[in-house]
Amino acid sequence: MAEAVRHDKTARQLRMLSDALDSGRLGPVRRMVHTLAPAEIGNLLESLPPDKRMVVWGLVDPEDDGEVLVHVGDEVRESLIADMDQDELVAAVEDLDIDDLADLVEDLPGTVIDQLLHSMDRENRERLEQVLSYPEDTAGRLMNPDVVTVRADTTVDVVLRFLRLRGELPEHTDHLYVVNRRHQLIGWVALQDLVTRDPGTPINQLIDDELESLHVDTSAEQVARQFSDNDWVSAPVVDDGNVLLGRITIDDVVDIIREQAEHQALGAAGLDEDEDLFSPIRRAVRGRVVWLGINLLTAFLAAAVIGQFDATIEQIVALAVLMPIVAGIGGNAAVQVLTLMVRGIALGQVGASNASILLWKELRVALINGLLIGALVGAVALLWFGSWPLSLVIAAALVVNFCSAALAGVLLPLLLKRMRIDPAVAGTVVVTAVTDVMGFFSFLGLATVILLH
Repeated sequence: MAEAVRHDKTARQLRMLSDALDSGRLGPVRRMVHTLAPAEIGNLLESLPPDKRMVVWGLVDPEDDGEVLVHVGDEVRESLIADMDQDELVAAVEDLDIDDLADLVEDLPGTVIDQLLHSMDRENRERLEQVLSYPEDTAGRLMNPDVVTVRADTTVDVVLRFLRLRGELPEHTDHLYVVNRRHQLIGWVALQDLVTRDPGTPINQLIDDELESLHVDTSAEQVARQFSDNDWVSAPVVDDGNVLLGRITIDDVVDIIREQAEHQALGAAGLDEDEDLFSPIRRAVRGRVVWLGINLLTAFLAAAVIGQFDATIEQIVALAVLMPIVAGIGGNAAVQVLTLMVRGIALGQVGASNASILLWKELRVALINGLLIGALVGAVALLWFGSWPLSLVIAAALVVNFCSAALAGVLLPLLLKRMRIDPAVAGTVVVTAVTDVMGFFSFLGLATVILLH
């Protein structure tokens, strides 16, 4: 429901913005843009064609430029950065949090990076270099090194005075981290305990050491799962020696979850989630033609199977009418199983330990659905063509293809994952190829055996 409301709001904002741009009145556009959060501006920029996008980009408050760049896809970001001069870019990104800056820095021109590093103090420069030293999509790359730490041998009063002197806290701060002299994580203290306890209370009496920390090499996928499972607002990141390196906050995890959802939805169609909606035709063609080519090869494979039974089709024309039903329904059944598997793999719910149980369950579901759908299609074929043997053939072929769909839908994603190929991207092409080939082979093969002998 919340997502639908957000999409409706975006559509309404886009309509109002487009009407104002078409009328040539930039005043209302500027006022509207200045009322939006950076993420909303980024969403609208991605929804506009390049000419209108650049007009709106020029009206964005310079203080929001960096945050907007964080919230757009790679291709759109590339076009926006190309429209900015060096000084504008440095001013836009120099005040970003270290984790957000790490997301952007590789997209910036080399001269901008050099100027940016020179403008940063030593501490922040070292923090940025530390974050960039970790692989992408790991906790180390996602973390913000800006954390508030306290010592266990102090009191609530001392910590509160320290916080007042500090002046501000990082966003989404719900805990202060307790470390020893070697900066190793001992535990954490909730802010609510600090403001409700007696000022003389020792910190070591308030330490919570039951909350889990994240290892610096933890994958982004696992980070998102941990936050979801534990309802965290923030979590500390440590290395092999339990040294506190930084923390990850819920706003970063929301971005991870959204990116994963977009990746699965677009990857299933062979699309890049970072592709600009209005990308140049040449780039769009280059990005899609590979998967279309793979689809073409699988189509030729299915056509080759059909070609082996051309004599059967020539004698029984009704087979040509019914063939698409077998392959089409089998493909849909395979995609259903594949979708469950991809989701389960992404959430860590599916693995070698339970794959056989899941396969047996899906085979039984496929058998029952195959019998039900097969009986229905067989009855329609009987009424249409008046042939009991033909209705039996298509019913049996559907049962075979549904079972093939279950096998492919369960086993192929696991195999692709083991081969380090993303099943969300390659899975649909592969499983539909299997059901096309098996559907045509089982239907025409059974027709040859039963109807022509």
